[in-house]
Amino acid sequence: MTATPTALRPIVEVARDLDIGPDLLEPYGRDKAKVHLDALKSGRKPGKLILVSAITPTPAGEGKTTTSIGLAQGMKRIGRRAALALRQPSMGPVFGRKGGATGGGMSRVEPSDTINLQFTGDFHAITAANNLLAAAIDNRLYFRDLDLDPTRILWKRALDMNDRSLRRIVIGLGGPSQGVPRESGFDITAASEIMAILCLSESLPDLRERLDRILVGYAGDGSPVLAKTLGMTGSMTAILKDALLPNLVQTRESTPAFIHGGPFANIAHGCNSVLATRMAMATADYAITEAGFAFDLGGEKFLDLKCRSAGLNPAAIVLVATIRALKMHGGVPLSEIATPDPAAVGRGLCNLEAHIDAAKYFDKPIVVAINQFGADTPDELKVVADFCATRNIPCSAADVFGAGGAGAVDLAEKVVEAASGPETPYRPLYALDWPVEEKIERIATAIYGAAGVNIQQAAEQKLKKAAAHGYDRLPICVAKTQDSLSDDPRLRGRPTGFTLHVRDVEIAAGAGFLVALTGEIRRMPGLPRRPAGERIDVDERGEIVNLF
Repeated sequence: MTATPTALRPIVEVARDLDIGPDLLEPYGRDKAKVHLDALKSGRKPGKLILVSAITPTPAGEGKTTTSIGLAQGMKRIGRRAALALRQPSMGPVFGRKGGATGGGMSRVEPSDTINLQFTGDFHAITAANNLLAAAIDNRLYFRDLDLDPTRILWKRALDMNDRSLRRIVIGLGGPSQGVPRESGFDITAASEIMAILCLSESLPDLRERLDRILVGYAGDGSPVLAKTLGMTGSMTAILKDALLPNLVQTRESTPAFIHGGPFANIAHGCNSVLATRMAMATADYAITEAGFAFDLGGEKFLDLKCRSAGLNPAAIVLVATIRALKMHGGVPLSEIATPDPAAVGRGLCNLEAHIDAAKYFDKPIVVAINQFGADTPDELKVVADFCATRNIPCSAADVFGAGGAGAVDLAEKVVEAASGPETPYRPLYALDWPVEEKIERIATAIYGAAGVNIQQAAEQKLKKAAAHGYDRLPICVAKTQDSLSDDPRLRGRPTGFTLHVRDVEIAAGAGFLVALTGEIRRMPGLPRRPAGERIDVDERGEIVNLF
């Protein structure tokens, strides 16, 4: 359960800490609010941007969000003005593998139950806009008043829930009055292009232009058909108008938090909205944001997609590691990772080293944060600290779950110091004018450690079509398993000599990138054997229980 509403400060007071007046707020109750974009015109020098990423996680995750929240609270304790810029959880994982995703223990954003579920309705607006476009496509097919080949429609419907049976479907059955029969499918809302568009848009006009550019399919002669042609992007903009505004909430220690957008990093670009990040930077001295899963996924996409698109430049990178994940990468079964084993921690350091090496490509200061658990021993923590010392990288063990901001004071001090040096220029991993195959290979070899890339025939044909229509200059968003640096989820640690297999390519023209799908990854997840939704309930007082 969350903290009771009376334990939280009124959101107008939290906003006042950032010099955001009540005239810029659209309150949703007393504990959350939409913030008007005029708050970006604060007149302050933009704050330093801190990216929080992680090593390859256990199935339960390594606490990036919890650590980000604890770090922001730690910043506040050392007298620094900090604000968070985080993603909204998707209800797919909430009811699927992970449960709630608003941090944990004493480092949580509130009201967490609401944030984990409907929140301010942004995900519903994104889903509705996505599906309005899908309905418009099928309506045009039904009335036969648009040259659009039913066998070459790319746009899918979306749903914010894990449901593997919707990945590939046949629609329009039941006779002529029911529509045109064709194959289609669903993506989870977090992986939809509308989500990416909302998160990368800089203004309402930019949002509209991106919606217009969506590639929905091809005409009979093979020419692209864009969303603008269907005449619905004005209505889609109307649905998304309020969803474009960042949401303001607070942590358990009253640190301000902008929570906005929620793309996954394994099957999408994995970063919160540009507008929320800019708002945190405009109103605080330190804006702390996170990118999904490990650095090979969310971190690389944050730097090569979000920063490239928005002109952002982080001052430092925090890599979150846990002793339990290092033991997993050192060969310990998941059932035994709570057992002390400094030697296994040492063997698993290869995974941390891989992510440090990947982050080094972007020439930013790095701090390693150990998200501390009660079962961690001093000997195990020393193994990590000693390793970081050999790499001349600051390392801090932070008990953010148990102690909140007090457990992250040392981490906050190290991050402030790391970010205090001269600003280094933004340096992407690859140039946009490289051939697409070279961009993918650069990510695969430099970030994942692959020996090479195998682009399968179906993907190769789509790349040729993308190039023919001018989409080959877009950056790359790789969809890949989060469980390994490779595209094989069984390979732990730091695999070498493997080939990255690209089986398909999708063109996200509105968002502004190409999606390279690798291995067996799917953009609509399935529920696990025992989903978290089986334990969530509402008690006799009307309180949600077992959400975490």
